[in-house]
Amino acid sequence: MQTIEKPRIAIFVDVQNIYYTCKESYGKNFDYNAFWAKMQELYTIDSAIAYAIYRGDEKQSQFQNILRAIGFEVKLKPFIQRRDGSAKGDWDVGITIDMLENARKVDKMVLLSGDGDFALLLGHLAHNYQISCDVYGAEHLTADVLKNAAENFYCIDDGLLLNNRRE
Repeated sequence: MQTIEKPRIAIFVDVQNIYYTCKESYGKNFDYNAFWAKMQELYTIDSAIAYAIYRGDEKQSQFQNILRAIGFEVKLKPFIQRRDGSAKGDWDVGITIDMLENARKVDKMVLLSGDGDFALLLGHLAHNYQISCDVYGAEHLTADVLKNAAENFYCIDDGLLLNNRRE
């Protein structure tokens, strides 16, 4: 019996974006275990990186350890509070660099984010590297330009949400 090899993928998670869009859209948290199981069923996961903000918070540290236990590499950037009260802490450039560096190593990429800034990157990857990217995001909070740039857009639904989360 011949074994069929699954396509190799790299997963990139904009943790802050997924957290806030799931909270706002569904009032629930994203289920990283369910997502991982779904990806393992369909693909061979070559790499998976979750990009998060470090605030020195114990609850966040526990969450990041859960991500590591699932199989994600967790990259942290310090949370920066500006003098005017605004905050900075996005990973757009870091995610872009890592996706470009992984473009020749895998068959497909999966991005979890609703940020329309990534649309240009997905177009670049498709045109210059001939690699497709699927996007998972909250339906109403994912930029249309990102949905259109993805090979497939998957709306986060109840199967990918935690239903009994204690806060």
